Amino acid sequence: MPPRRHVAFCPGPPLLVPQLAQGAAPELADLLAACDTAVSWLVERSRSVVVVGSGGTARTHPDGAAGTLAGFGLAVLAGGTGPAVLPLSLCLGAWLLDRTGADTRRCYVEVTASDPVPPDVPDAAALLVIGDGTARLSERAPGGLDPSAAEHADRVAAALASGNAAALAALDPDEGERLMAAGVPAWRAVGAAVAADPGPVQASLLARSAPYGVDYLVATWQQGPQQ
Repeated sequence: MPPRRHVAFCPGPPLLVPQLAQGAAPELADLLAACDTAVSWLVERSRSVVVVGSGGTARTHPDGAAGTLAGFGLAVLAGGTGPAVLPLSLCLGAWLLDRTGADTRRCYVEVTASDPVPPDVPDAAALLVIGDGTARLSERAPGGLDPSAAEHADRVAAALASGNAAALAALDPDEGERLMAAGVPAWRAVGAAVAADPGPVQASLLARSAPYGVDYLVATWQQGPQQ
């Protein structure tokens, strides 16, 4: 029996794009390489991908939707040829998929932090999940230092490394907002979808770094029998 589902988890900071990072690009080179590895692994297994990321409105965007980084001073369009409606997380997901050069069919699921329960995610064979960890790991972090941020970050990393979908689904959205962990809404949604399936999860944490006091993680999950 083939694996039922493949999942790639990547962060979505604008500085992941080398043209935006400029002098900071070397600091993020290993992280981008890990993202490329995870996304290439995903599209090798399915040319139809559901991208999940946080935004301001709970909705689904069709194949052909696009996102832009013009708001960050870079006229880069990612995704399809449709209107640039994707929020930043989904725009970065589209950009990572574009980098593979693969002809992928896509839909984009935008989730919000205000959802009291994890929203439904389409029953797809391949999911690309975009989200940053807490942005409060140091005094110089965007949100400043929060003493509880490190424990939260370690908990998320442990869940991704072990394939503990239930732990992702159980993340507290209020805690996620307080700790500025932008990935929590998407992680909860995908965690709930994977946890609802009885198949085992084989997980690999490919990268973890926090160069700016923000936790960035890259991981892959395969649910079902090993190939």
